[in-house]
Amino acid sequence: MIGSDDFEELALNRQLCFALYAASRVMTRAYRPMLQDLGLTYPQYLVLMVLWEWAQEDSANREKRNLGALGQRLLLDSGTLTPLLKRLEQRGLVQRQRATWDERVTLVAVTRAGLALKSRARKWVSQHPERTSIRPAEIEPLRDALWQFLRKIERGPDRADT
Repeated sequence: MIGSDDFEELALNRQLCFALYAASRVMTRAYRPMLQDLGLTYPQYLVLMVLWEWAQEDSANREKRNLGALGQRLLLDSGTLTPLLKRLEQRGLVQRQRATWDERVTLVAVTRAGLALKSRARKWVSQHPERTSIRPAEIEPLRDALWQFLRKIERGPDRADT
């Protein structure tokens, strides 16, 4: 017979993985009105946020703005990113091109139409801070703790203290 301690350890509400999963779904749902207004999926929005950042940087870093760098930034592989970029490119929001110095490298940039969405997104986000009852002072420490947690998870159990 399985003891009650065995079930308690596996209780859904005690699982960090479920809390993170549920929180992610709730946040994505909170952004749904903006995403619908912009005609984007959440992953497409994430891609555009990185490309908006890159557009603000000086042009000397252009060779670093490629599919690989985008994947690293978003923690996505090229197999996931390529279809996202293809759809964004079909809508005229991003541009992909092969690097002249290496055909294996795909450069990625936001277009004027893609940049035009930034002001609409910024306005929405400023009017709906995190779309929750969480106070702004609570958001930054939570976000920082999650990034720290992510870095520890990525290092793995053998290097957690490094």
